[in-house]
Amino acid sequence: MRLVNHEPDAIDLRTTPVHLGLGSRARPVEGFAWDPEVLQAYSAAVAADGPEGRMVMIFDGDGPGDHWESHPAGDELVVCLSGSATVVRDADGEPDSVRLGPGEATVNPAGVWHAVDMAGPTSILTVTAGVGTEHRPRTDAHATQAAAPGPEAS
Repeated sequence: MRLVNHEPDAIDLRTTPVHLGLGSRARPVEGFAWDPEVLQAYSAAVAADGPEGRMVMIFDGDGPGDHWESHPAGDELVVCLSGSATVVRDADGEPDSVRLGPGEATVNPAGVWHAVDMAGPTSILTVTAGVGTEHRPRTDAHATQAAAPGPEAS
């Protein structure tokens, strides 16, 4: 995994996220993977950006999300590019959800547990403050209403 200073070619945000950092820098993350070692290397490489750093990525899916996540360092923007998604939140036990269609967005406030359910083939773009992100298994992956997050997964 390495941060690229200048990428002259098109970037596929599905496989190569872009890190937005201090000084208005946008750097593709070459060799990114959802692997503990790669995530640790990414965190170390962007540590100087602190809570101001953001990861931009596209996710494709179809079906309910299998985990809750929370981003304590900052808000997360979720944009539906195609299809339909329901963002489910659990803010201190208060369930909340918003359904998104193409071109619609929502903001998950910092520290609020949330999950995303996709109705049919769907693409979403996220802009996430990743420092300190936590994940927890979802006790009912088919739910479209918020439920209390389960025990810590990692």
